[in-house]
Amino acid sequence: MNTKLNSSLSLAKPDQDLSTKQKIAVGLGAIGLFILFLAFLNIDFPNRVLFLSAALGLITIGTIVFANSAYLKKTEGIKNDGVWFKSISSRGILGWITGIILTAFYIVLYFYPQYLGLGMDGAANTGLISLFDPLSQLLSGRPASQWFVYGTFYTLAILIFGYKFLLKYRHNRYEQIRTGSVMFFQLAFAFLIPEFMYRLNSGLPYYDLKNIWPLNYYLFDEWSVKSFLSNGNIGLALLLFGIASIFIITPILTYKYGKRWYCSWVCGCGGLAETAGDSFRQLSDKSLKAWRLERWLVHTVLVFSVVMTIATVYTYLGYDSNNFWLTRGVFISLAIAFLSLVFLLTMIFKRDALGKDAKYGAIGYFITIALLLILYFTGTTHEVFFINSGNLRSAYGFYIGSIFSGVVGTGFYPIFGNRVWCRFGCPMAAILGFQQRLLSKFRITTNGGQCISCGNCSTYCEMGIDVRAYAQKGENIVRSSCVGCGICSAVCPRGVLKLENDSMKGRINPTEILLGNDVDLMDLINQK
Repeated sequence: MNTKLNSSLSLAKPDQDLSTKQKIAVGLGAIGLFILFLAFLNIDFPNRVLFLSAALGLITIGTIVFANSAYLKKTEGIKNDGVWFKSISSRGILGWITGIILTAFYIVLYFYPQYLGLGMDGAANTGLISLFDPLSQLLSGRPASQWFVYGTFYTLAILIFGYKFLLKYRHNRYEQIRTGSVMFFQLAFAFLIPEFMYRLNSGLPYYDLKNIWPLNYYLFDEWSVKSFLSNGNIGLALLLFGIASIFIITPILTYKYGKRWYCSWVCGCGGLAETAGDSFRQLSDKSLKAWRLERWLVHTVLVFSVVMTIATVYTYLGYDSNNFWLTRGVFISLAIAFLSLVFLLTMIFKRDALGKDAKYGAIGYFITIALLLILYFTGTTHEVFFINSGNLRSAYGFYIGSIFSGVVGTGFYPIFGNRVWCRFGCPMAAILGFQQRLLSKFRITTNGGQCISCGNCSTYCEMGIDVRAYAQKGENIVRSSCVGCGICSAVCPRGVLKLENDSMKGRINPTEILLGNDVDLMDLINQK
């Protein structure tokens, strides 16, 4: 029998002390991190296999033991309690320290890999990267790079924190299956398969099969396309799969299931946010100002991604149709025709659903077309928009692929929440959000009569949606930004929210006040 007195029975300041088992778990994880830190300091371990196994193993065991102690002794149900009283999850000192360390790691990883021990100009690896050489040799037959080290950390984080997530939400079957899915796709498709592909055919470029353009912004770079085409049928099949993923697979799955099929079930960025970032989901800004900024930023990045990809392909196409039918003129014409078709169909059939956003969509369309016309009339083999094409493409990879998605997107978890990149910068989220808002069967339905306005749903919405405002009105949630993670439903004590795939009819249901003389109530009920 536990005779320890609870130092606080107050709801305002609950007892947050770690148990003995949790302290031991933290100690084990700290030892594992210390081994990695010693490697970073260029300590030469006599047996790299042993010390790497010990480091990763201790971190894994520590996390599992901590999660077991935190959740298995509690009954199933809502576990988001006390988050605003923990320094790490409430922008306290530990939160800021964690954010600074993560940001510093990403800066070194992306821009100064030599400080991690990456061998330059053919030299052997040293330091932290050399510790991972045995694992890289085992999987792909080559020395480790900074990206392999990052991929290992990334995958391990999703797996061990995914286990923690499974225990935390073990009362919810949807969360169990969804989390198992992101763990599987990260381990198999993002980590193991690309390494095995290199071992089987070193001429193929690195290709994460679940990473779809524009997230995979280098798919259509000249070096990438040439690598695919020079590796026979398998290379051609991979390139065609990448194109099919954009124009066929993505629209069909989004129509049936909403953007959640990718953002919450497959995507590695979403997988890390949902698992390792789960403790920070309540930090997302729910203000209207943040929503406006989100919409402007994410669609600006999308326009930039589209224009940059078209510009990149444009620079290595020719003018002579005798050499290849897809000349620069044909390519630009096809791109403008496709974008115009999408714009016209949207305005004709979905203008009412867009509402005021139609005006901004039109502005974005005309800006994109104007940029493509400027590209056609001014672009050369080496320059686009009067700027060296290689420098412009590098700038895109630097600011969007590195700074925004990596340094800010992940390093700022403890400050701005776990979906900073997904909300404000991901062009794939913008495309899927457009498809979900206008052409998807997915919605979150609400039972306003059962809502007690506790605010759990809004607090733990990682995408900054004020879910409670919709629930109080009994209005379906069809927001473009919603990734269908289902946490709002999982933390609702009254079962007000339900994730559904249904017909398009009645999906968007703004709840105007109805007077008795304005509608035949029986007819309205029969329609529903």
